[in-house]
Amino acid sequence: MPELKLAAIDVKPGAAMESQSGLQLLRPRIYGAWMQPAGPKKVAAIVMHPTSNFMGHYLIAPLAERGVACMGLNSRYAGNDTLLLMERVIQDLGAGVQFLRAQGYGKVVLVGNSGGASLSAFYQAQAEQLTIEHMLDGDAANLSPADLPPVDGLALCAAHEGRSTLMRNWIDPSVIDEHDALAADPALDMYSPVNGPPFTPEFLARFKAAQQARLKRIEDWVQARLALLRGQQAPGSARDQAFIIHRTHADPRCLDLSLDANGRQLGSVWGNGAAGARAVNYAASQMGRITSLTAFLSQWSSKSRADGPSNLARTKVPVLLCTYTGDQSTFPSTRDAWLRAGGPRIRQHRHSRRQPLPGGAAWARHASSRRDGGLDARAVKAV
Repeated sequence: MPELKLAAIDVKPGAAMESQSGLQLLRPRIYGAWMQPAGPKKVAAIVMHPTSNFMGHYLIAPLAERGVACMGLNSRYAGNDTLLLMERVIQDLGAGVQFLRAQGYGKVVLVGNSGGASLSAFYQAQAEQLTIEHMLDGDAANLSPADLPPVDGLALCAAHEGRSTLMRNWIDPSVIDEHDALAADPALDMYSPVNGPPFTPEFLARFKAAQQARLKRIEDWVQARLALLRGQQAPGSARDQAFIIHRTHADPRCLDLSLDANGRQLGSVWGNGAAGARAVNYAASQMGRITSLTAFLSQWSSKSRADGPSNLARTKVPVLLCTYTGDQSTFPSTRDAWLRAGGPRIRQHRHSRRQPLPGGAAWARHASSRRDGGLDARAVKAV
């Protein structure tokens, strides 16, 4: 078994997360855990998510056992996406690529798991052709090609299309008061048995239109509020602020398995059955619940640059798509969006088991022994 190593990697300033010591502002660092197999240094992989802690990711050991050095890397926003800027996350990912190249690995690939898929595509698109000069709020981005060394391939696992797409598809349109988590229009409440499931085409059309309308209202408010703050003249005036987006887990596909049908079970990744999904919708800690004006623009809004498929279409490297056919948050339409974006460069592996994937070596043994299941370590070497 290869030894697990820890890495502390310096990154460029650009976001201050610590409110206590100021250490992350003065010397920002990111942290990773990685395993390096014995023998020639052929291929290294990074698995990273915008905010989740991937230092204990289940792929690190199985890939290392099969000859692929693997690092679970955290961004500077690990565990807290309140102020997260996707443009800074790709800067952090680039520091991880530079680290592995400095260890002697000429070939580096990115394994994009869940939200790491759109991150990987965003990174590689900008690495191949840097187009970002300013942040969405108008501030200088201070990105350079040296920050973003291109990688040699992408492997996308249980890949959703990106945070902005999730917000567009999941935001609850029944909210009638942005300051009251309980205020709801019953005619648009997908969790009311009166409305389904099954959901009628008429209800779904009204639901989708209301989702778009709510999201636009929030986006318009964010832009207006940001303009107000940036228009202040007094020294030391606020340039950003935090706010709450209530109820962001309302996708009819959670309750109606005939929509975008796959082998999933009722409910969602975070809550089983209708009651579980509804509980997630009202939870205090769910997707995009607490954010800032600038973080909302970068992550969750329609202006976000981090959409997965559109970025993937701009890249040129080979791509492996690992489709989990029983997944509760990625669907056949999600798969198709990635396949269209990847074109002839993309190869698909299907994981057809309905039960959740086991972690660690057992999962990797299953994956590497089947061409239609999971992430094949041999395929990672091939991309």
